[in-house]
Amino acid sequence: MRAALFEAVGRPLVIDAAEAPRPDSDEVLLRVAACGICGSDLHMTEDPATFGLAKGGILGHEVAGEVAACGADVTGIKAGDRVAVAPMRGCGRCDSCRRGEPAWCDDMRLIGGGYAEFVTVAARQCRRLPDDLPTEEGALAEPVAVGLHAVMRSGLKPGDRVLILGAGPIGLLVAFWARRLGAAHVVVADLNRHQAERAVEIGATGFALSGEGLAEEFRALTGGAPDIVFECVGKRGLIDAACRLVRVHGTVVAVGLCVGGDEWDPFAAISKEIQVIFAVFFTMAEFDMALQALGPGRHRPQALVTGRIGLAAVPDAFEAMRRRTTQCKVLITPAAG
Repeated sequence: MRAALFEAVGRPLVIDAAEAPRPDSDEVLLRVAACGICGSDLHMTEDPATFGLAKGGILGHEVAGEVAACGADVTGIKAGDRVAVAPMRGCGRCDSCRRGEPAWCDDMRLIGGGYAEFVTVAARQCRRLPDDLPTEEGALAEPVAVGLHAVMRSGLKPGDRVLILGAGPIGLLVAFWARRLGAAHVVVADLNRHQAERAVEIGATGFALSGEGLAEEFRALTGGAPDIVFECVGKRGLIDAACRLVRVHGTVVAVGLCVGGDEWDPFAAISKEIQVIFAVFFTMAEFDMALQALGPGRHRPQALVTGRIGLAAVPDAFEAMRRRTTQCKVLITPAAG
């Protein structure tokens, strides 16, 4: 099969032939219909040792496709089924896995492999797509579920004022869920306005520029300080900034993946008695809810998709996304070439 392979830090991915995987007894072989390029994939290529990424490794965990073959012990899924994949693979037997929380299994592994024509995953990681959902759009279920989990962790209440730092896909999906679950004001902030229209399209009530004037701009848009601030960038100093922006007794949710340590002065959090919460991954119930959210509605997560590319275009597109561009969510569609 053809795949986009990791070479080394500082080098582009390479399109080359790779051995097609074979499913183990509890696995299915998927013909990849689409795989989203995720910001965490970029982090992995910059710090491969932390994430266990070796030369020749294949990235890609936002996957949807068609079942091409099933392992001997697989039941409930058959060849030809269209599925989305929850990429956290647990043991399938422990209490966390039985609760539908494989992300917190002691043996959890984050499964990649989606930047290729075929990938194998455990059958228990798969969920059938609704009949009216195009297979490619099923690749959005994973990031949509991440956004939902962050909002569920926040304890958001109807009528809350919400500020989201970062207008990337996860920040916009947090905005989608915050508005859907009852926030009165949902303001997305970023260093530029590239995603301002898309933020409103997906459900935000306002957009602001990050910087020294953010607190005043948020107050002008909403009439007060934020009840909840979501940090969805993963850059040093932003959790600290979020603590300074949120109201007294408010909540800060750290969602962005900050690799290599952070700097934080806890005084603002202590003096305001802030809750600081961390959110990562999601439960399988939230994954199911994310799939349903991809159906018809006024605001749809599909608004995030700004491009579909074949495998040949992946190296250039991947490198371009290391820089700030107007792209939001790019889907790799291997069948496109």
